[in-house]
Amino acid sequence: MIPGPDDERLVRRAIDVARGALGTGDVPIGAVVVDASGAEVATACNAREALGDPTAHAEILALRAAAAVLGEWRLTGCTLVVTLEPCTMCAGAIWLARVPRVVFGAWEPRTGAAGSLWDVLRDRRLNHRPEVVGGVLADECAALLEDFFGELR
Repeated sequence: MIPGPDDERLVRRAIDVARGALGTGDVPIGAVVVDASGAEVATACNAREALGDPTAHAEILALRAAAAVLGEWRLTGCTLVVTLEPCTMCAGAIWLARVPRVVFGAWEPRTGAAGSLWDVLRDRRLNHRPEVVGGVLADECAALLEDFFGELR
């Protein structure tokens, strides 16, 4: 799919959110949920280390926060923007939340579930398939991760 006019701005916002994970030693991945008008509903960064929770991926936390703000688990009309291609767990949560549009930055060939390794989000066997726009500011998103892992080595 072709990126929309605000996708780069939203991915830049997700990059800013991702930097919040650096203080806790978490992998810097950020997610932003916006409503149909483009208003920010929720944000989150990875917090697996901070929370001691293997499910505390940025996408999961942002979806939970958006559902709490909106008072509805169905996030129809929302867009999820994330700095890295969602994994299978996150893709499942996106599908369950009925998110109609997903935008992400860097591709993840080892665990990606939105077109790289798997394509869970667009699997024709599912009853809900969001629009997926990948690779928006991919180099910037990948650089954030490369810098993080470079410092660990």
